[in-house]
Amino acid sequence: MTKDGSSLSINGVKPGGDVALNGHTDGKYIVNKHGEGGMDSYSNGYRGKDSLHGDGNLQEDMKEYKLEKHVTIPDVEFEKEKKKKKDKGGGKNTSDGKKVGVLQLFRYTTFSDKLLLCLGSLCAALAGLGFPLNLLVYGKVGDALILNQIYKSVISNWNGTMLPPDNLTASNGMTFGELKEYEEIFSILRGYAVYFCLLAVGVFTFIFVSVMCFSVTAEHQLYRIRQLFFQSILRQEIGWFDTHEGGELSSRFNEDMHLIADGIGDKIATMLQWFASFFCAYIVSFSIGWKLALSTVGFCPLIVIIAATSVRMIRNIAQAESKAYSKAGSIAEEALGAIRTVMAFNGQKKECDRYNRHLSTAKSSSVKKGILVGLSSGMFWLLLYGGFAVAFWYGVKLVQDGEEGFDAGSTLTVFIGIMVGSMSIGNAFPTLEIIANARGAAQKIYSIIELTSNIDSSSTEGMKLEKYDGNIEFKDVDFCYPARPDTQVLHGLTLKVKVGQTAALVGSSGSGKSTVVQLIQRFYDTLAGQVLLDGHDITTLNVNWLRKQIGVVSQEPVLFGTSVAENIRYGRLDVTMEEIETAAREANAHEFISQFPDGYDTLVGERGAQMSGGQKQRIAIARALVRNPKILLLDEATSALDNESEAVVQSALEKAQEGGTTIVIAHRLSTIRNADIIYGIQDGEVVEHGTHAELMQMEGLYSNLVNQQNHHIDSTEEVADELEHALFNEEDDMDGVKHHSHLLPPDGRKRTISALSQTSEKRKEEGDEADSEEANDAIPDVSLSKILRMSSPEWYFILGAGICSTIAGSVQPVFALVFAEFLKVFTIPADEQGDQSVRLVIYVMSIAVGNSIIRILMSVCYSTAGARLTARFRRLAFKSLIWQDIPFFDDPKNRVGILTTRLSRDSSLVQGAAGNKVGAVLESISTALIALVIAFIHSWKLTLVILAFMPLMVAAGVINGKKLQGFSKGDKSLTEDAGKLTSEAISNIRTVASLTREQSFVEKYNEFLDVILKNSRKRSFVLATMSGISLAIMFFAYAAAFTYGGYLVQYDDLPFENVFKVFIAIIFGGMSIGRESAYAPDYNKGKIAAGRLFEIIEMEPSINAASEDGKTMENFDGSLLLDAVHFRYPARPDTEVLHGLSLTIQPGETVAMVGTSGCGKSTTVQLLERFYDPEDGKIRADGNDIKTLNLQWYRQQIGIVSQEPCLFDSSIAENIAYGDNSRVVPMDEIIAAARQANIHNFIHSLPNGYDTNVGDKGLQLSGGQKQRVAIARALLRNPKVLLLDEATSALDTESERVVQEALDKARAGRTCLVIAHRLSTIQNSDRIAILHKGEVVELGSHSELLAKKGIYYKLSQHNTNKD
Repeated sequence: MTKDGSSLSINGVKPGGDVALNGHTDGKYIVNKHGEGGMDSYSNGYRGKDSLHGDGNLQEDMKEYKLEKHVTIPDVEFEKEKKKKKDKGGGKNTSDGKKVGVLQLFRYTTFSDKLLLCLGSLCAALAGLGFPLNLLVYGKVGDALILNQIYKSVISNWNGTMLPPDNLTASNGMTFGELKEYEEIFSILRGYAVYFCLLAVGVFTFIFVSVMCFSVTAEHQLYRIRQLFFQSILRQEIGWFDTHEGGELSSRFNEDMHLIADGIGDKIATMLQWFASFFCAYIVSFSIGWKLALSTVGFCPLIVIIAATSVRMIRNIAQAESKAYSKAGSIAEEALGAIRTVMAFNGQKKECDRYNRHLSTAKSSSVKKGILVGLSSGMFWLLLYGGFAVAFWYGVKLVQDGEEGFDAGSTLTVFIGIMVGSMSIGNAFPTLEIIANARGAAQKIYSIIELTSNIDSSSTEGMKLEKYDGNIEFKDVDFCYPARPDTQVLHGLTLKVKVGQTAALVGSSGSGKSTVVQLIQRFYDTLAGQVLLDGHDITTLNVNWLRKQIGVVSQEPVLFGTSVAENIRYGRLDVTMEEIETAAREANAHEFISQFPDGYDTLVGERGAQMSGGQKQRIAIARALVRNPKILLLDEATSALDNESEAVVQSALEKAQEGGTTIVIAHRLSTIRNADIIYGIQDGEVVEHGTHAELMQMEGLYSNLVNQQNHHIDSTEEVADELEHALFNEEDDMDGVKHHSHLLPPDGRKRTISALSQTSEKRKEEGDEADSEEANDAIPDVSLSKILRMSSPEWYFILGAGICSTIAGSVQPVFALVFAEFLKVFTIPADEQGDQSVRLVIYVMSIAVGNSIIRILMSVCYSTAGARLTARFRRLAFKSLIWQDIPFFDDPKNRVGILTTRLSRDSSLVQGAAGNKVGAVLESISTALIALVIAFIHSWKLTLVILAFMPLMVAAGVINGKKLQGFSKGDKSLTEDAGKLTSEAISNIRTVASLTREQSFVEKYNEFLDVILKNSRKRSFVLATMSGISLAIMFFAYAAAFTYGGYLVQYDDLPFENVFKVFIAIIFGGMSIGRESAYAPDYNKGKIAAGRLFEIIEMEPSINAASEDGKTMENFDGSLLLDAVHFRYPARPDTEVLHGLSLTIQPGETVAMVGTSGCGKSTTVQLLERFYDPEDGKIRADGNDIKTLNLQWYRQQIGIVSQEPCLFDSSIAENIAYGDNSRVVPMDEIIAAARQANIHNFIHSLPNGYDTNVGDKGLQLSGGQKQRVAIARALLRNPKVLLLDEATSALDTESERVVQEALDKARAGRTCLVIAHRLSTIQNSDRIAILHKGEVVELGSHSELLAKKGIYYKLSQHNTNKD
């Protein structure tokens, strides 16, 4: 069976061939497994009875096929299939990496980081001692107030006129003389206030140092992790990228990094603080009264077991959630990166569906996580309050039993100690979830960092030859791509190229030519055999050194989003400006570069989008020449050049080849006739080799290919090329470039703009800080109510969660009342204490059960609403982006890397303003308000004194939030720019690897990280200061509360229990505010992120493809009219591209457009697709202004095939089916379209048939194979209008012939606009339009134009004379 469909007829099936399942149970299918045509099928040609829907045999075959299985093309099936193939291909699944322990989160710390972490941990622990040490003072205060009350009771119960005698025994066993010491309670409590103030100073100091240390080290660790992660990705072999999606890797830089940062930062300090409080409180409690403490902590083992189990489960769920979001991010990057293809084929809804499927998985995981957290939290609080109930009862019993050294004050200290300790564990509990999320994210990130590469470009291992000649030899090389291990590409390939020789590789598309080029660069290692350089196996050579010896120019050159000079400098970093200009001159690029306003500083745009195809290729050639390589690999290096440029460049290349080794791949065989040796490759084997003359005598593969490229084709293909520079040479030498149109290409199309208003673009590209700040300031502040309105579909969850939060917030202040009543028990007669304690136990258990149920319901409601809100934000933001118009994507601020970074990062951050964190804030507010109500009821004077400290707490929170908001703006711009850089490097990894510029990208990335790190230190200082103040103020409030409380008790007859009711209420309120302030940074970040997302969601495109407005026509004939069209690109309003262009295309007519680069040909195509609207004039379809037509319907009538087609990272069947996204495309139509595009037989030869994944941007297919899949995609939708922009440029001779034949048949009855360099492809057009400076200067058929003896005639004569 032949490996490439190009060697078969379009039908590719003998009569009786069937279509059947291949026997696999997973639903793969192989078409025509038997009865294949061979080389003799050439003679079959294209049968006239074939149509888009297949021939008669195919229809019969499909009946049999449908009986076995009706195949639809659901995305989810292909996603599963892709996963199977990836796993089979040996791609490592990073999610299966080693689990990361808590301490392992910090594995990338430096020695100084470790010191700071130790200091931070120590200070966090010391800060955590504040509350427990406070207990010792607190117990003394409580004891003093109780004894003062007993003292007053003794006096009130004494009947005498004088004071009772000192030896009178009170109810607690103390004498009146001993109780008299507690008469001056105000003085006593004022003395204790000093200790509270000292604790406040200590807590502030330790909190500041701990938060500062952890924040600084976290940012530094994140800095290192980002560095190492990017470095690790760039050092992986190309085969690894074949099995890992670039978009998914890019999203790791945002979401997973954010989770890790959360898990190693100041929240760890907070957790350590709470744990220290827990241990210290328990130690104090046990030292004061071990029996009561032991009875109270009996529930702790259960709490620990529940916590450990839930954390493990939460981590696994968090990992699944993170993976789903990464997949969604990958889809977003792919769709936005191919936005013109998506728009042209009305694929917006399909992309939204693909994106939303992964969001649903993530949302489901998030809800499960919330339910689990709720159950764990509910059980925790049930056990906690159960312990309190035991403590109430047992404490009273111990005092009654006269336990030695145990009094009411001891009971108070033990009880409060256990309570504070247990609440500390409760407050630490949410941090465990954050750490679990961080561990899940780190598992993927760290496994990639530690991944070893089989072909490591950063390795210093391997030989570096001091002297070498450049002899290249392939010895019996077998090879298959890692992503397609079942498909062998090379079968024992053997060839040899000696130093000084130019070797040409010829063969049909997919025969293995480009694979040879990749193996020489050691992008992959062979399965068997050797690739030798001067006799050395290249696997023994240093990878980086090897690639530096090689210059590569590919058919689809990649430029990076920087200046022209920098792009050329990527060839060799130490090159001088003079050498850059020399290389540009040799590549015939200096002239057009000099015409730009900014010359060599002109920005080329993302992937070179601001350059035309020829300009991109010439810059790429200059980049290769500047390396002065000994080995030159040219893969269709001059395919996009006109004749004049090609002659100049070819001369430069030949000069560069002198004394070196050159391997050339070219479809135009006329360009390789002078090669020293030509290798004919078929099905991965060399079938013949020799010079041109020798191979012509053999009459084999090469001879057949040359004969097919007859003299007529060879000569006429040059005529259109001649237009590029010869057509208007006299008048345009100086200003030709100035009129080049601005055109951002459909998914990397070669013919695009020449110049842009470079100054403004450069300012934007470099990320001017002032512009960035201004843009951020323009984002309106978003209220919580607006965010909650976004959750209106879940109003019942929000309402339920709000009610639950309010009730949960009331639990602790209500508990304060019960606790104060517990203290009062010790002042009543002993015989009444037992009954009162039982009643209090019942109250506490009621609170315990109710609180547990409320917390479970609260967590479920918030997690569900929060998960849906986050998914809705992502879904709506992506939907808004995918439906934006092309001018939006033209803006450098809206590059793919920036948009995907914003989408993933902001959607992740918005959870800070939704979900459980909002629940915690509402609960804290409820606690504070109810605590205040209780406090005011029991002593408004004391409450007002304590409230005097509240403004300071609020001010600290506000200042903190404002500062963080400012830092967030700066970081947003930097993070987006860094995201753009990583996305650019990963998506163009082959070019980066070929140029050995991995380190350059790493250094640029590090520059962004340096600024982010610098900003983070300022942020850490603010965060640490405010965190310290917010907690220290509480201790000052305690000092004031007890001092003034003592005054009121002594002089205002305030009942002592009211002091405790007010004080405990304020304690709980203060702790709630403290806890809320811990979430304030997340809340503020969430609000800022929500503001940015709302800005995206609320954007309205000027050309709204989502609108259902506009007319549709039942019978659309396909006539097109461009009536005096004037147009300028929105990004360059000063340059008019079309100057009153008028052109009529009748139904069924084929019109060809030729002209100089930048004359407006591709601009016309984009206007017909209505990617833009004209500034003046009309574009009509069947007499209707296309602005009045329904845009989706209108685009459905158009099929487009561009020069560099964009395929999606899915199966071949899905890519072809993408031609019609309005329905589920039956398999027979997909096969029929593939047959017409001459790709069916190639697909059939693959192990997975139509289920074969094409890889990121179709990288698993050759250029010709990609082109044929794209043609099949266009043919499948059966369009009324065909737009062919160099549709056959990437095909080999035989494929071009049969595909051109298929296109000729497809054009029958359709309106067709053709853009082509090769005149042979347009000679038979009904009319040919010659464009210049945005106007039609000559129009007519081939014969009419010759008869006019104008420009076209002169070109024909010029070409004839050349021949």
